[in-house]
Amino acid sequence: MKQLIARFWPVLRLRSIMFILLLVVAALPGVAAIGLRVYENALVRRTEAELIAQGSALAASTALGFAGDAASAAASRATDPGNYDDRTISTGIDLRTSAVLGERPDPVPTALKPDPAAAMMAKVWSPVIDQTRQVTLASIMLLDRQGVVLNGRDAGRSLAFLPEVRTALAGRPVTTLRHNGSYTRSSALEWISRATDIRLHHARPIIAKGRVVGVVLLSRSPRALFRGMYEDRGKIAAGTAAIFLFLVAITAALGRTIVRPLEALSKATRALAEGRQAAPPQPTLRVQEIDSLIRDFATMAAAIEVRSHYLRDFATALAHEFKTPLTGLSGGIELLQDHGSAMSETERAGFLANMAADTQRLNRLISRLLDLAKADMQRPHEGAACDLADVLARIADGLGGAGFTIDTSAARLAVRLRIDGSALETALTTLVDNARAAGASEVTLAAALIDRQVELTVSDNGSGIAPSDRSRIFEPFFTSKRAQGGTGLGLPIARALIERNGGSLTLQETPAGTCFGLALPRWIPDT
Repeated sequence: MKQLIARFWPVLRLRSIMFILLLVVAALPGVAAIGLRVYENALVRRTEAELIAQGSALAASTALGFAGDAASAAASRATDPGNYDDRTISTGIDLRTSAVLGERPDPVPTALKPDPAAAMMAKVWSPVIDQTRQVTLASIMLLDRQGVVLNGRDAGRSLAFLPEVRTALAGRPVTTLRHNGSYTRSSALEWISRATDIRLHHARPIIAKGRVVGVVLLSRSPRALFRGMYEDRGKIAAGTAAIFLFLVAITAALGRTIVRPLEALSKATRALAEGRQAAPPQPTLRVQEIDSLIRDFATMAAAIEVRSHYLRDFATALAHEFKTPLTGLSGGIELLQDHGSAMSETERAGFLANMAADTQRLNRLISRLLDLAKADMQRPHEGAACDLADVLARIADGLGGAGFTIDTSAARLAVRLRIDGSALETALTTLVDNARAAGASEVTLAAALIDRQVELTVSDNGSGIAPSDRSRIFEPFFTSKRAQGGTGLGLPIARALIERNGGSLTLQETPAGTCFGLALPRWIPDT
């Protein structure tokens, strides 16, 4: 399944993905408004409010025919239990919860006679009702207190069996939803709208002198969803255009803050891969994550540059170190091949001794190079720790002797270090061996606890290091003891071991002899 999706998944630009995502998010409220019938419900409630307003006006007006005067009509209206509000008209229809009843049945014949007062009232108000029907397109029927129709072609028939009529005769206005049997669908898209084939029926009691004397029954189809959207097309178009322009602006801003820096980083990465200078971008609109990515790239580029120079210099020095013994071996072999039979045993033995010495030097170089590679690639394992006192005790016992003293009295701290004990011991052994080779008779180790680190110094009373060599002692293959078999890799290995364990190894200034400083991380247990 994943492979099938990956096969047909389009590879888009980040700008396109952001714009599509924002467009979908912006369209969600509109889709939800239609899907959850919010807009359509508003249209239905607007129709209900119009029917309530018309019904209230007609009920109050027709009540004058029963009350006889305006003051009595006003008093009658005060007793109307209908929901009047000076600011809004309260509606009760909800397409999501209101039941839709069947089509309203036709009035049925009845033996009841219309109430004379109600019939007179209907005759007086008939012109007003006809004109109101023409303007509002609503069906308006007047019923007496028995539920008998007073106007229109169904006059004299009864609707007293309708639930909404019975509710109104009980003194409570009510609105119901019923199917519209005469509706014919004009568009295939109208299935989306639930309100296309329904009709609102509002029954309102006519109250005079504190009693129900009749009912105003109004019905009307709500505005169709698409017709309402067409009527509001100007507002919808303006809102859509405003949203689109806002999305374009947001996409442009995100493009400048995210896409452009990423494209610049991609270009700089290609340049770095090709060996060219790679300058990290400096965006005008900045965000923290992109700034952090740019800083990390700059750090990586600087590290690659340093590593590249290191490898180039290392390869040059390595070639030089191997060339000398290899040249000696090649020359010795050639002389033995060409003139070996004419040489004396002493001469032949001398050449073989030189070749053996060159071979031994190559073996030492290879061994130390392997040590350097291991030290350079070493990473401290989780939970690596050692006791400083134990490491110093092993150094003093193993390397001290007659004519060569190792003083650790100033380094006796009861502290644990976050470094592998063998790595620290190897580094200290290198420093002590170098001191011995420089003619020192005493090496002093001192330690001090500073914050989360232990500062350890290794000083000796030897001949010291020449000022011209102080800046090069940590370079691979640099040594002043080449004639004595030195490889120039001891100090680089020691520094690599210390640095890979989170510490540092430096050469410090001293008036006499040599002094090295080691900054070692202190081991702090997790709390």
